[in-house]
Amino acid sequence: MKQEAKPIAMLTAYDYPTAMLVDASGIDGILVGDSLGNVVLGYDSTVPVTMDDMIHHLRAVTRGAKRALVVGDMPFLSYHISREESVRNAGRLMQEGLAQAVKLEGGREVADTVKAITEAGIPVMGHLGLTPQSVHQMGGYKVQGKDGEAARRLLEDAKALEAAGVFAIVLECIPQQLAKVVTEAVKVPTIGIGAGSDCDGQILVTHDLLGMFSDFTPKFVKKYANLKEQIIKACEDYQQEVRDKAFPGPGHVFNMADEELKKIY
Repeated sequence: MKQEAKPIAMLTAYDYPTAMLVDASGIDGILVGDSLGNVVLGYDSTVPVTMDDMIHHLRAVTRGAKRALVVGDMPFLSYHISREESVRNAGRLMQEGLAQAVKLEGGREVADTVKAITEAGIPVMGHLGLTPQSVHQMGGYKVQGKDGEAARRLLEDAKALEAAGVFAIVLECIPQQLAKVVTEAVKVPTIGIGAGSDCDGQILVTHDLLGMFSDFTPKFVKKYANLKEQIIKACEDYQQEVRDKAFPGPGHVFNMADEELKKIY
């Protein structure tokens, strides 16, 4: 798709019904991101998400997605201890979670790990810029690569990841000018999230796109629906009808014959 200059569209999913609906839309790829820590599990960051969490949600998504590429995030500390443990954990996401690829955060410091995982036959997607697992080290959710030196390092990191064997790189929360330079400098696709339109593709958290998550909304998010208000309204209408005895109505109940009813008295 990069070679044909055809933009790649990706979204997240964390459960079976969402994966089924996103997949039916014709989306190119689904990321089961550790962002599930924020939008599904209610954590303040992605750091508490475990391998078991990822595998659990991956299995649900892969049951719902029939055509899109499903990528599973490697959570915090799952690829930092040793290469052997990193390969083993990546393999678990594939074997137990049924992912078709894995994603991990970092640049040159994880290049050897990426190489080891890809040499084990596991496709790897890279992730540069704002890397949520390192949010405390970064001092918060801030745009990365804004000055020349930081931008140069990020470009070098992208080239290091490409050399290590990644098939794509997520660029998160970086200046659009830098994203364009990186996209032109590497042969693998770049997938932007808060990185401008010059990337080879885009990804958003589905809960953000649908207006279902409102704890915080990044600048780069565009809401294509406002399901939060619709869901709350539907729940309010339901409880009012329950209190008014309007639900369940005649069309929502089961009946038995009068002669059968008499037998219980």
